[in-house]
Amino acid sequence: MSRVKDFKLPDLGEGLTEGEILQWLVAVGDDVKLNQPIVEVETAKAAVEVPSPYAGVVVTIHHDAGTMVDVGAVIISIDTDPGAGPLPVDEVVADHPEVGDLVPPPPPGEGALIGEVGPTGRTATLVGYGPKSVTAKRRSRNDHPAPAPAPVAVATPPPPPATAARVSAAAVGQSAALSAGEVSVLAKPPVRKLAKELGVDLTGLVGSGPGGTITRADVEAATSLAPQAMPASAVPTFSYDPETRERRIPVKGVRKMTAQAMVDSAFSAPHVTEFLTLDITPTMDLVQRLRLLPEFQDVKVTPLLLVAKALLLAVKRNPEINSTFTDSDIVMKEYVNLGIAAATPRGLLVPNIKDADQLSLVQLAQALQDLVATAREGRTTPGDMARGTITITNVGTFGVDSGTPILNPGESAILCFGAVRPTPWVVDNEIVVRQVTQLALSFDHRNVDGQLGSQFLADIARVLSDPATALAWS
Repeated sequence: MSRVKDFKLPDLGEGLTEGEILQWLVAVGDDVKLNQPIVEVETAKAAVEVPSPYAGVVVTIHHDAGTMVDVGAVIISIDTDPGAGPLPVDEVVADHPEVGDLVPPPPPGEGALIGEVGPTGRTATLVGYGPKSVTAKRRSRNDHPAPAPAPVAVATPPPPPATAARVSAAAVGQSAALSAGEVSVLAKPPVRKLAKELGVDLTGLVGSGPGGTITRADVEAATSLAPQAMPASAVPTFSYDPETRERRIPVKGVRKMTAQAMVDSAFSAPHVTEFLTLDITPTMDLVQRLRLLPEFQDVKVTPLLLVAKALLLAVKRNPEINSTFTDSDIVMKEYVNLGIAAATPRGLLVPNIKDADQLSLVQLAQALQDLVATAREGRTTPGDMARGTITITNVGTFGVDSGTPILNPGESAILCFGAVRPTPWVVDNEIVVRQVTQLALSFDHRNVDGQLGSQFLADIARVLSDPATALAWS
């Protein structure tokens, strides 16, 4: 039974067929523990870290970062018994035929295992045989140091022809292949990939890295495009035309899924949006008071927290809003998985808080804090976004007053929370300055009629205008 185990890309979501390798977290020769994250993959729903199903040593990485890989394709091979000694060449070739053409037959009389010294004194390697192993001889003591040897000119062999086959990473344990035009350029594979996408000729650049290595910054500087604000793994790849000064960003992964979902939602569910402007000065005062309580010292208290709580109380009074319309029936949900729209470098995500209606205010604050942090770090999983029932989108963080949000597929309502602004307001027939915001509720008019939608929105506003109402409805 082979020691080398092949790990295939699993289905990381609900019926996904492919994923893009964003970055490898291990390299050939690294020790890997069971369930250790080994690769970050972006699917149509999220970027996730995939754990290793085996413990051992990485033998082969089959796909470079930036490659789209089908579900079920082998992505990495791991030696699960490295303590048993070097891998025999015939076993490696048997399990990985693609290496066979790159492994020349051993010289006559030599059949040693990889890493062992054969009968003729040469060390067996994965590709061919290395130099002969010799026994070191002690040099006789001499009070006068030996003269330095004269420099020897070494002729540089010509580069291989352009038609020469590339050596695969599986054979040499590198993360990318070298072609004829790349041999004289010092740059790592991700930098080469970026240069190709930007149309930058690496041979014309002077590297600023160690030993003259060309870095990502060198390539970006060559195009005057340096997206430094986002993590390297989150920077979208694009092609650049210096003549037209246009960039083309491929529509894939999360962005592609989001675009298709919004089109499907907009053209399948009849959207209705209602607006309500309200004075939430009492809610803003309550935010300040909660921040001083010992129970909230370790969590972040924001107006969004109280908007979420108001929505959950309104769902309790109007349970029909928490439903899904299908061709055959209306599915009523007895749980509330509260979605929070989050803008990330990879696009819009809507992770949800499972059973949010069962959480205390402190627990809800912690859940919101964790959800936002996870989304910003790019660690949201497909499971975090599955089975949502109702959503809040907070456009107020961008200074926007309101909008007409599109329903998250499978849901019947989405609440838009706008910016809170000091505004002249009439109180007891007098004009005073109050903290005012606007709420917008979009709902599916197939199963949510105007009365239900209006009552739901009014109930949210009532709690935010007078938080004491929450005590009566809890």
